[in-house]
Amino acid sequence: MVNTKVNLCGIELSNPVIPASGTFGFGYEFAELYDINMLGTFSFKGTTKDARFGNDTPRIAETPNGMLNSVGLQNPGVDKVKSIELPKLKKCFSKPVMANVSGFSVEDYAYTCEKLDDEEQIGWFEVNISCPNVHGGGLAFGTSAKNAELVTKAVKKVTTKPVFIKLSPNVTDIVEIAKACEAAGADGVSLINTLLGMRIDLKTKKPILANKMGGFSGPAIKPVALRQVYQVYDAVKIPIIGMGGVSTAEDVIEFMLAGATAVQVGAANLVEPYACKNIIEDLPRVMEKYKINSLTEIIGGAHNG
Repeated sequence: MVNTKVNLCGIELSNPVIPASGTFGFGYEFAELYDINMLGTFSFKGTTKDARFGNDTPRIAETPNGMLNSVGLQNPGVDKVKSIELPKLKKCFSKPVMANVSGFSVEDYAYTCEKLDDEEQIGWFEVNISCPNVHGGGLAFGTSAKNAELVTKAVKKVTTKPVFIKLSPNVTDIVEIAKACEAAGADGVSLINTLLGMRIDLKTKKPILANKMGGFSGPAIKPVALRQVYQVYDAVKIPIIGMGGVSTAEDVIEFMLAGATAVQVGAANLVEPYACKNIIEDLPRVMEKYKINSLTEIIGGAHNG
């Protein structure tokens, strides 16, 4: 019998598969399809201090082997997440959940994390400093090691739970930013967020997205994501949550060999609502195929020898 369990900052997960923020809502939507308690955990929809309607439409565009989105952090705001969304989630999900938090200033990030810190069901914070779809926020922090450090320190001051900083691939050196987060007290890093991309409509001769540019995700970005997880693993001692183009159990194994302790599934959920369920159910077969007895034994295995 293979062992799919992993440990994420002191909390044991039954498996390393985590639906990524923005692709799984607040969980209860998917609970109508299958028992989401089979997940390791999931990262709920990016939450900000105040409610946000998001960007203008169109804000989704397909690409070969991927998609573009510029949703713009649409969410009801932290107060309604606490009063409405989390109580609904608690009825269908009995495990600790990951709270994804975004902001437009250091104070925003700290405020929202402090507000959510007393929620018993939240096991970790995932602080998104890397959203490419919002003017004036997110990415401005994720592309600067100094700013990433400021956000990390501010959040750590007001939280009692492990903090993962979600990093942007749209930088010259992601390793420098990961090291700055670690030095500032981050308990882990999540990488990568979406690449910045665009499409142009040949009929109108204008960008398809109202926002012109958006986050590029899907299988096409997996080689970039794997490379950056591999590089960061060599540079930091804190755990990594890897993501970017994951759609199979084989992808999960590959990311763990690169250095990830857990693996998020994003765009695949939007194409196939049962994607995470299928990956989890197939994981034991793939482990047996490649003679893997325990997933914890292979974390960073591609760095050996």
